[in-house]
Amino acid sequence: MTKNKAVFIDRDGVINEVLTKRVKFVNKPNDLFYLDKVPEAIGLLSSADYLIFVVTNQGGVGLGYMTEEQLEKIHKKMKIDLESEGGEIQDIASCIHKPNEGCSCRKPEAGMILKLAEQYKIDIDKSYMIGDRDVDIEAGRKAGCSTIFIGKEDNTVDANFSFPTLYAAANWLKSTSNL
Repeated sequence: MTKNKAVFIDRDGVINEVLTKRVKFVNKPNDLFYLDKVPEAIGLLSSADYLIFVVTNQGGVGLGYMTEEQLEKIHKKMKIDLESEGGEIQDIASCIHKPNEGCSCRKPEAGMILKLAEQYKIDIDKSYMIGDRDVDIEAGRKAGCSTIFIGKEDNTVDANFSFPTLYAAANWLKSTSNL
């Protein structure tokens, strides 16, 4: 049985803007504004033979700010947009429960990552969780992945690696993928 390596990527704050001057929350497709060079980063990761998954907490569904159908439309648009540079997003997992509902899928729990890893026969030891918050890093650790923090240097987040952007992380992963 072949085991695949994967990159699990948080959505808001890593792939797209959130809480910026342009957009507060992404509740409809035209709220999507991608961070710099994100489609290129997806292309780089695919070319390094990583399966790419988006794992995202979307409590806005459980809280009634959007419907599951609206979330699906957002993710369909995102997948098409991000695959424009030759990358492929294998799957998107969303926790739509309310915050503090106690589910096993909402990050910092590892449920979404572990479910995808089982479904797609992922070698967790060769995989990464990329996020911009401590809950992303903790979920990756609980799943057994290496972790990458995206953003300004933050000594309070204990990730294995840190980069300012997804594109910088993707360049590094591509350069180390054949070692």
